[in-house]
Amino acid sequence: MFNRLRVCALSALLLVGLSSCGDGGGFSVLGGNPARTTPVENTPDNAAVAARFLTQATFGPTDNDIKTVMAKGYAAYLDGQLEAQSPSHLAYMDNRLAQMKLINASASLNANQFYESYWLYAATSQAQLRERMKLALSEIFVISLLDGVIDARGAASYYDMLGDNAFGNYRTLLEQVSLHPQMGRYLTHLANQKENTTTGLKPDENYAREVLQLMSIGTVMLNNDGTVRRDGSGATIPTYTPADVSNLAKVFTGYSWYHPAPTNSTFFGGSRDPNATVRPMIYYANYHSVTEKIFLGTTLPAGAANGPNDLKTALDTIFNHPNVPPFMCHRLIQRFVTSNPTPGYIGRCSAVFINNGSGVRGDLKAVIKAILLDREARDLSLAATPSFGKLREPMIRLTNWMRAFGATSISGNYLITSTSANTSLGQSPLSSPSVFNFYRPGYVPPNTRLGDQNLTAPEFQIVDEVTVAGYANTMQTVIGSGIGSGTDVRSAYAAEVAIAGDANTLVDRMNTMLLFGQMSPALRARLVESVNSVAIPAPTATNAATIATAKLNRAKLAIYMTMVSPEYLVQR
Repeated sequence: MFNRLRVCALSALLLVGLSSCGDGGGFSVLGGNPARTTPVENTPDNAAVAARFLTQATFGPTDNDIKTVMAKGYAAYLDGQLEAQSPSHLAYMDNRLAQMKLINASASLNANQFYESYWLYAATSQAQLRERMKLALSEIFVISLLDGVIDARGAASYYDMLGDNAFGNYRTLLEQVSLHPQMGRYLTHLANQKENTTTGLKPDENYAREVLQLMSIGTVMLNNDGTVRRDGSGATIPTYTPADVSNLAKVFTGYSWYHPAPTNSTFFGGSRDPNATVRPMIYYANYHSVTEKIFLGTTLPAGAANGPNDLKTALDTIFNHPNVPPFMCHRLIQRFVTSNPTPGYIGRCSAVFINNGSGVRGDLKAVIKAILLDREARDLSLAATPSFGKLREPMIRLTNWMRAFGATSISGNYLITSTSANTSLGQSPLSSPSVFNFYRPGYVPPNTRLGDQNLTAPEFQIVDEVTVAGYANTMQTVIGSGIGSGTDVRSAYAAEVAIAGDANTLVDRMNTMLLFGQMSPALRARLVESVNSVAIPAPTATNAATIATAKLNRAKLAIYMTMVSPEYLVQR
């Protein structure tokens, strides 16, 4: 049975818009430009509709969160989430190290402890929207633990910084990203030196290029609705030139390791302060370029070294560039709602980015609220169209399982190590293979119906035969016995076992918690049939354990079949 389901899921992911997967029904996903939308109410009509909202805004719905959204409505729920604070990943790692040293005095931190903190907070934090925003921002402002220069404790600090700025102002976020030592290490502008005409040394251009291309304005000029601007000949208009990058790189010279008593030696990492990997880089005037800098229409004249002023002017220039609102709105909508937002959706979000209603530009709190409350996110008539939605990231599928079914950690530490292998989830937090993230935002799967329609599907870039089979096999183990060292994270499925005697009621719960009421009749029929195939014997004086096992197996089968189904894999 499980092998047949994996083949079905593989077909759905690789072919997209398949004509059938054992049920004879059509299925296509993502993108589109719907003709109209209907008015959207603030309060969900039922638990399934609330679960759909929570699927977009959290790491997965829980019974309690569904009740909260139904009682408060969308806007009030978001207001509470926007004020909720995340626990600190850095504090977790420091406490974890102290715990480890009680067992082994020479213990040290590595990426595994960051992964533990990620899964712990993704599964249990009350600040769910902030947790999701941290992940979204980490896939735009990318550093990666796969790069040996990234320090695990520093990575935790970087992730905390993203969380601290998740609902602040984009301008502040841009500056804190630019000055974080882990970004400085990853994109090589830490200890970046001014040009030297004698030796031929030139400032490193890596960060200057990527902050423009990947974190702020992109490569071509955009209208506020995200559509591409063109010149009189119909050609696209570049946002920057190589000269802009070279001159901007000079702004990012003279910043290096924090030290309470900075010297030329500490600039290069000498006498490293214990907290240098987690504290913002500091300015060393001796290494900052004093030559003229011209970029993006801004000129910084030659003269005495004034790195902080240069940095402020450069970041203000980027922040005020007209591309930033549609660029960031498009990226965030893709991470939370749909891969192909309409120009109208992007335009409404951009308007809020430009002015939050109080004359403030770059208010991310207002932006994310606008994204999640927009009629294209909330209108159920759009969810029913075959061209709306996004492929769920593997990491989010796993947290969905944890939260929906009350999975807990036996140790309390969520002992889940890397899940990056293509035979596992193919993804781990802060562990993308390059600065371009796990997938490009403009990725169009070749040889698919999506490709024929030129629709983007970013997450499909990490989909192939191996990763699909890896996910199916991984989830079979996860649902069956748990995940992590010693299957540390597991569920007893108490709520599901309690109703497993009635296949229809059990499948109704799958529909609410995993498919937010969108299960097709064909999938429902398959699930009910499969659940009923697990016989529950009539009770006797001696077979209580056998009955309990049968009910548990029914629950696990229903969850597994739903979570590998094409209808689950595509969030709509």
